[in-house]
Amino acid sequence: MAKAKAGKAAAKAAKKAKANEKQAKRETKTAKKVKGKEEPEDDLEAILEQAHKVTEEISTGPPSRRANSTLTACPSGNYLWCIGGEYFSGDGKAHFYNDVYRYSPDKNEWRLYTSPTSPSPRSAHAVVPSPSNGGQLFLFGGEFSSLNQTTFHHYRDFWVFSIETKSWERIETKASDLLAHFTSPSARSGHRMAMWKHYILLFGGFNDPGIKTKYFDDLWMFDTQLYIWKQIEFGLTARRPSARSGFSFVPTAEGVILHGGYVKEYVKGKRVEGKALEDTWLLQMIPDDPLKPKWEKRKKVGYAPTPRSGCTMALWATRSTAVMFGGVYDEDTSEETMESVFYQDMYGYQMTGNGRWISLTLRKQKQKGKKPQVTQKQQRGGSDTDMDEPDQPHAAPKAATTPGAPTEPEQTMPLPRYNALLAVLRNTLYIYGGIFERGSREYTLDDFYSLALDKLDRFEPEADEVEDAEVDELTKQAQTFLGVSKDTTRSPEETISTPLPGETLAIFYARSREYWAQKAHENSDNRGKLLRRDGFTLAEERYETYKPVLKEVERILEEAGLDAEEIKRVGAGGTSGGSRNRR
Repeated sequence: MAKAKAGKAAAKAAKKAKANEKQAKRETKTAKKVKGKEEPEDDLEAILEQAHKVTEEISTGPPSRRANSTLTACPSGNYLWCIGGEYFSGDGKAHFYNDVYRYSPDKNEWRLYTSPTSPSPRSAHAVVPSPSNGGQLFLFGGEFSSLNQTTFHHYRDFWVFSIETKSWERIETKASDLLAHFTSPSARSGHRMAMWKHYILLFGGFNDPGIKTKYFDDLWMFDTQLYIWKQIEFGLTARRPSARSGFSFVPTAEGVILHGGYVKEYVKGKRVEGKALEDTWLLQMIPDDPLKPKWEKRKKVGYAPTPRSGCTMALWATRSTAVMFGGVYDEDTSEETMESVFYQDMYGYQMTGNGRWISLTLRKQKQKGKKPQVTQKQQRGGSDTDMDEPDQPHAAPKAATTPGAPTEPEQTMPLPRYNALLAVLRNTLYIYGGIFERGSREYTLDDFYSLALDKLDRFEPEADEVEDAEVDELTKQAQTFLGVSKDTTRSPEETISTPLPGETLAIFYARSREYWAQKAHENSDNRGKLLRRDGFTLAEERYETYKPVLKEVERILEEAGLDAEEIKRVGAGGTSGGSRNRR
């Protein structure tokens, strides 16, 4: 009997435990349901926030070495923005970027911004700034290739970057039924965009599917208020610029100035020839009817640049002037090769009135200190011929006898290059990178300079402030030496008595042996071996004086991608078989 009661009690307890377990499961299930109803909104917000999260980090320096990226002045006038680009490594691999860098001149600081939502990696795209909505950067088109360059792709997507939130948004401009006649520009690279009022104007560019490069001469307008593209049509007889890419497109109060560019000409039975364009046009906008602008060809007035491609122009708004730097000119020397000349000169195009070209040359600063004695002579009625004291030199030599800080403005000039990135903030010009060539090899530069346009006194390398002071001074001396060594106006004595980058002491002495023997003879009565020994001693002293600077010069050029042979010939022209960057 007791066993029966115990068995019933155990069964009852087991049944109750099972019931409690079921109840616990039901409560857990109910709790999950309730939680699922209460929290999905929070989870979704977290997911969306993470998907659009922008990361910001301080960069150790300028963007990595790259070409065909964009450098854009911020609408606020406080920053520079560098977006995208490409780099071809020594193993022939193509690397494309979609990163966004911001440079702050006040802090000499670069910051890198990344976002999950952003344009894909590309180069040869176009970017234009707008002050609306806290500041925006509009990006259109560009190109991309696989790592081994077996496949190529041109983009026709359109993006806007918010300077306020540091985030990207893709602009969808699909036409509605009401606006079915509105389309958008085709896929392209090498085009240019400019902002006029609240309209974005896009012109030209090219598309290269790998067989034949097609150049465009179409003009498009994007309304940033209505978010609509419209192609501007011109009559068959209307004058307008020919198809091209790689030109300059600078906004003015009247419209947009277009200058230069590049195009490949295809003639049956002949090899393809590249042509550098040198014409200048004004796109005259009509405020009351912006859809009916007119092209007006400008006459070449003033001191115009020589023909060249890859010359970049940036707007100096406070002077209504477009500033140009660098470029390259290719001259065919045979059916297979061409001679290339690279430039480092500057020009300005004054856009007011009918337009006028001026040469922008660096000016030597006035020496501070006590007044020269010639002032007293002039006050006594002395003539102009009395201005030079007999014991004073008429002019300082362009090559200093010992290396040091730059004494001549020309010595601070950046190396010759084309496709450099240019931008102007207030009265300061900034130049980043560019391309230099030697034969069939290209060298992508990554140096960064600034120039006060209202002073035009000297280029300043934007170096890292934490750099050691002695190293920084040595770098400045090396940059000075580079400017001097490339100066074709130096005297024969300056040229032969100064060692060159990449030269050993033996090579330097071998090419200047007679010069040093003559110098030794002026101060000694020795002859034969003794005279040669004295000459070698003078050459060695000269070489040792320059040795630290020469080492720094070689380091700078090696970082720019030049090998030992190119270092010896830096700044000179060379033969080339053509470049993908001239398109």
